[in-house]
Amino acid sequence: MTQKYDAKTVVLRKVVDEEEASSIIEDKKTSLFKSLLTKPKKEDVHVDSIKLFHECLLLVSGKYIADYYRKAVHTISVDSNVQEISFGGGVFPIKEKSGFKRAFVGNRGKNKIDLALEEHVFVEEEDELAFDHNGIEVKFPFKIDSKTIENYPDKILTENPDNVKNPQITLASAVDLLKESLKKPLESDIRKLNDEFTLKEITQVYFPVYEARLSGPKNKVGLLRLDAVRKKIL
Repeated sequence: MTQKYDAKTVVLRKVVDEEEASSIIEDKKTSLFKSLLTKPKKEDVHVDSIKLFHECLLLVSGKYIADYYRKAVHTISVDSNVQEISFGGGVFPIKEKSGFKRAFVGNRGKNKIDLALEEHVFVEEEDELAFDHNGIEVKFPFKIDSKTIENYPDKILTENPDNVKNPQITLASAVDLLKESLKKPLESDIRKLNDEFTLKEITQVYFPVYEARLSGPKNKVGLLRLDAVRKKIL
């Protein structure tokens, strides 16, 4: 049975109104149709429509802890006249030196002994991942605080639901990807593994985007997207 998750919803405030968005788009509209050899004139590119969308970025954060035992070999140095050591009920001989090393250091160099041991390993990883509304992992670019978010997010999203781009990745899938990211591949020869994943928070962050549909020379069409929080062409 698939586990159900709850998510907090926030909507970021836009800092660009439609009039300013139109001005920015008008200034940048030819960028979609230029090539290495040609750049159209502004009068040859037309803004057919501008719509405000709210597009979701999905944030998931969590923590992974584990402890386990793994086999390991530690090499120690001993005096040149030591041939073996006794440790933990076992006898460990020195490592054979290569012919080159014997010729180079003679009996003056330190001897090496390999100790086959078991290590008790503790792991603690904590992270946050962000996914765009297509489910692609991205770097989260926004600041979230009381000054940047709307007071009534649900009201804004329900006023014009056709212009809301909800996440196409499920909450469960996003959580699974976070788990995979935190749980690094373990060594093959381990025992007594105790591990635990703790989900801290899931946040659906809707940010405003102006989308302008453009038509240019030779009946070409394009879509120009303006991030209304950062005043940035996407």
